[in-house]
Amino acid sequence: MTLDDIRDRLNQAGLPIESESRLTNDSGTQLRLKNGSIVNCFDNGNHSLQGKNRESVSAVLGGSAPVGVGAVQAAVATDKVFVAYGHDKSAKTELDAMLRRWGLDPIILDQMPSEGATLIEKLEKYYPKVGFAVILATPDDEAFPKGKPDETKYRARQNVVLELGLLLAHLGRSKVAILLKDQDVMERPSDIHGLIYIPFKTDLAKEAGLILAKEMSAQGFKIDVKSI
Repeated sequence: MTLDDIRDRLNQAGLPIESESRLTNDSGTQLRLKNGSIVNCFDNGNHSLQGKNRESVSAVLGGSAPVGVGAVQAAVATDKVFVAYGHDKSAKTELDAMLRRWGLDPIILDQMPSEGATLIEKLEKYYPKVGFAVILATPDDEAFPKGKPDETKYRARQNVVLELGLLLAHLGRSKVAILLKDQDVMERPSDIHGLIYIPFKTDLAKEAGLILAKEMSAQGFKIDVKSI
């Protein structure tokens, strides 16, 4: 269904459009209705609903299901992949090279211009443009429960955990994979049910590449198996 088709149906049903703008990832147009509903009209002919009073709009547009977190990104394929990382530069370089070999475009914050922005502002600028995120959780810090130094474990840097939470909220669990180095000695950044953890030790591409490629392929990424 085209954008014009959706506009016509809404007008005929007496559902006036209050405002219209392009989506942040330039994948379509967002219509905000006066009744509080939001219709995301994608350039590929799909659409999704958000906001209030979605049931009446769904009936007019032919049963489009209401959607929640990450709806806009879920319907759009992109070659951009956000990479969150800590202090293991070797693992970051391996991951960057692997993703580029797959024909993807890694978004790595320290390679992007800051333009005076804070970390949060840089994240807010770049993560709406990605269709998947890979969290590189490496044993960079040590910590233990208060008063129990004998239970010391390694953990990921706090900035990695922060970015993980933001990306989970934006993309949803199915579009975030956590590459966990040395899992036997690592404390997992989160125990949220359903997170994708992919362990590796020394050879990131060999040990984690195939599993990551399968997860990304399931989310619509086209990865040539010959490049894995």
